[in-house]
Amino acid sequence: MGFEHTSVMAQEVHEHLNLKPGNISVDCTLGGAGHALATIKTILPDGLLIGIDQDLDAIEHAKKFLHSFKENVQLFHNNFSDLPQILSSNSIKGVNSILLDLGFSLNQLKNGNRGFSFNKNEPLDMRMDIRNDLTAFEIINSFQVDELVNIFFKFGEEKFSRRIARRIVEARKNTAINTSFELAQIITKAIPAKFVYGQRIHPATRTFQALRIVVNRELELLESFMKIVPSLLLKGGRLCVISFHSLEDRIVKQAVRKFEDGCTCPKDLPICLCGFVPQMKSVFRKPLVPTKEELEINPMARSSKLRVAQKI
Repeated sequence: MGFEHTSVMAQEVHEHLNLKPGNISVDCTLGGAGHALATIKTILPDGLLIGIDQDLDAIEHAKKFLHSFKENVQLFHNNFSDLPQILSSNSIKGVNSILLDLGFSLNQLKNGNRGFSFNKNEPLDMRMDIRNDLTAFEIINSFQVDELVNIFFKFGEEKFSRRIARRIVEARKNTAINTSFELAQIITKAIPAKFVYGQRIHPATRTFQALRIVVNRELELLESFMKIVPSLLLKGGRLCVISFHSLEDRIVKQAVRKFEDGCTCPKDLPICLCGFVPQMKSVFRKPLVPTKEELEINPMARSSKLRVAQKI
């Protein structure tokens, strides 16, 4: 299967999860299970790791990779937003730590055959969970120009979103756009040449990011999950979130800020009358970023940020 076990900011995550033997820890996005392995070794002998991933390949891989610790592991083929139901069905009232690594795994790029990579000729799918209905193919081949513009600009922050959308609609008049490689070529031709050559990232990067986010409802699910995080953690429990673009990081930062200081009283009131009670606190104000040494080993960590909050 070729799963990559290199975990982004592994040392920092391990340190700030603040794990102890006997803890109940949740890895909401297993991926290659690198973070999960480090967690299990720390919470032994009687701790429990709950591992979740919406990609069935990741679950099947984790079963083999973590087989030696199967007595301490429960794996679920779900989205992380299903965690409340998972805990409830297992009579677990709260956990000691939750990790969300919002990047997608190298395996999905290399072996997924679902069109995540703009450098490969794969079916235009982009579903992390193939049980879902909406695909990138449907968006690209049936959405109107204004709908496409909105997706590319809002979720990819692509400044050439209208040019790209128009080219896509024009191209599909002749024949359906079936593969990631076809789409990448259309995007590249839509962008002025001076913004294509010599750039740090591939010209299709932002558009592909936007499609992946919409197909998998990534921001919507993250936002709803962040609203309920305190109810899932035990007192003193930690949340660690690794985000890879500004839209994700903003959702996490704003949610934690509300748990810290959600008082709605006018600023000039000497005391709080709205009854706000802080639920969480940031462990550090600014997010942690990878070290130069890590970036040399793992360039995919380039845009990652780690935020950590603790339940009060």
